[in-house]
Amino acid sequence: MKSAYQIIRRPVITEKGLAIKENQETLVFQVAKEATKTEIKEAVQSIFKVKVRSVRTANYPGKERRRGRFAGYRPDWKKAFVRLKAGEKMPEYAQNL
Repeated sequence: MKSAYQIIRRPVITEKGLAIKENQETLVFQVAKEATKTEIKEAVQSIFKVKVRSVRTANYPGKERRRGRFAGYRPDWKKAFVRLKAGEKMPEYAQNL
């Protein structure tokens, strides 16, 4: 079994991600591509010490990138939207932006 830090790669700190965090009590993370919703839920609960209500995931294909005549693809990745239970304190991972 993977550790919680291998499942949760990094928070997605974008304008949309921060708006969802403030308005819908939802955290947005980039997670391991093979991680399941149950593994993501347990990882967030162990890292941030909060109760999770639901997890939604989305798979993103890697975009093509070019350097002159050479082309390649960025890696595929997975995003998880983790909704917290009512009354839980939102963890602060995006400060001083």
